[in-house]
Amino acid sequence: MSARHAGDFLAASQVYDLGRPLFRGMPIHPFHPPYLFSLMHRHDDEVHEADAHHGANELIVLSGHSGTHIDGLGHVGCGGRLHGGVDATTAARGGHGYRALGIDMTAPLACRGVLLDIARMRGVSSLSPVEAVTADDLTRAEAEAGVTVRAGDVVLIRTGWGQYWEDGGRYVGVDTGLPGPDLGAAQWLSARGIRATGSDTIVYERFPPHSEALQLPVHVHLLVDHGIFIMEALDLEALAADRVTECGFVALPLKLVGATGSPIRPIAII
Repeated sequence: MSARHAGDFLAASQVYDLGRPLFRGMPIHPFHPPYLFSLMHRHDDEVHEADAHHGANELIVLSGHSGTHIDGLGHVGCGGRLHGGVDATTAARGGHGYRALGIDMTAPLACRGVLLDIARMRGVSSLSPVEAVTADDLTRAEAEAGVTVRAGDVVLIRTGWGQYWEDGGRYVGVDTGLPGPDLGAAQWLSARGIRATGSDTIVYERFPPHSEALQLPVHVHLLVDHGIFIMEALDLEALAADRVTECGFVALPLKLVGATGSPIRPIAII
């Protein structure tokens, strides 16, 4: 495609912002540290002459899993091993994070996106807490959407839980648990050879309430066993409201050396 044609295509396209805003007090899963923001220099720190120049800046402290984010391949392990058999202990030696699988090694995502709206398919506003998205659900949603998930795609799963973002306690689901894909759904996705998948929940899998033991079979299957990236806390409401089922999908992880994840601002283009 020529530069002119690319410009014409983009000018005629609609862009959907799938990212959530980052702010103090926003929903954060208790496994991760909170998001902190402070102005370090303010425009009114000093008295200025009428024509004086002045500036402001801030200090931001956040996790690689704050807000809408992507899980890197170093985020979850099983039995002391990470993706590709990397030893989880030796991988972090040297004080530079998980260099072999750092999120900085993850290429930008720019590919076809497919939205499977499970809530709409079931005729509900949102799935119930701890309700599983199954392989049969994905097959049915794919058929109802009139699309076919292909190798290299990004598959977006809507549970309807995104509507609770403004109610942080409910959205995080510590007391109720969260809906999401079960292991069978993860196996369905990996069999299709997808590149990445994401959902509108803060944990990408069916998650029980008050969970103290870290049991993440879906994360292990996708990240560890198959190298499929996971995105969480996506805003899929506008995309679903417009009945979009496939799109161009773009998401760029920050090059945080050795980090296990990164905030992203993904977009869908139609």
